[in-house]
Amino acid sequence: MTITAQSIAAVDEAITSRHSIRAFLPTPVPRETIQRILEVASRAPSGTNTQPWQVHVLTSEAKRRLSERILQAYNDPAQRTAHVDGYSYYPQQWRSPFIERRRKVGWDLYGLLGIGKEDKARMHAQHARNYTFFDAPVGLIFSMDSVMQTGSFMDYGMFLQNIMVAARARGLDTCPQAAFVTYHRIVHETLGLPEGHQVVCGMSLGYADPNAVENTLITEREPVASFTTFVD
Repeated sequence: MTITAQSIAAVDEAITSRHSIRAFLPTPVPRETIQRILEVASRAPSGTNTQPWQVHVLTSEAKRRLSERILQAYNDPAQRTAHVDGYSYYPQQWRSPFIERRRKVGWDLYGLLGIGKEDKARMHAQHARNYTFFDAPVGLIFSMDSVMQTGSFMDYGMFLQNIMVAARARGLDTCPQAAFVTYHRIVHETLGLPEGHQVVCGMSLGYADPNAVENTLITEREPVASFTTFVD
């Protein structure tokens, strides 16, 4: 393969134009497109080529059924407390600068949507949109055999990034979602996941709604100098 300035720019654009989309158009995504994205993404590296990823592609009735079952639990306080994360995605104890970054993205999103700090009902409703895949036509659920360890989560991250970048190259958008980890038991039962599999995360896939204000949110990134040390 010959590397050109044009090909470099195309890859850079696919990576840097990716951001989490929280409102989608109902425009369908052809199955052939989804399959090709996953085929490209499967070239992600994994330790000793273990390829730990399992993907469950939900559309139409299957997606609606999972959404309804999770929302039933999420909207019922008694049921909600019975569901806990399948694994610890976030730290058990937050510290700076991570807590400040987390708070900022949350309040930036709520600010765009006009949700005040005391408006618990609207916060609840906005978080609930995770479970409808933000109205995207395609919902992806990712799982992995629970025998795998921390290294496989690293492998999985590269696979997920490949999906999101390959989607951008085709004019599609995504939102990776750890929110599904809390309701892993419902996901497992509804989708009939293989015995011994754990839910890694979900992802919305489709075409961004250009008129949705929440889609204007672009999160900040630290400059390279703040996280890099060059050792000569």
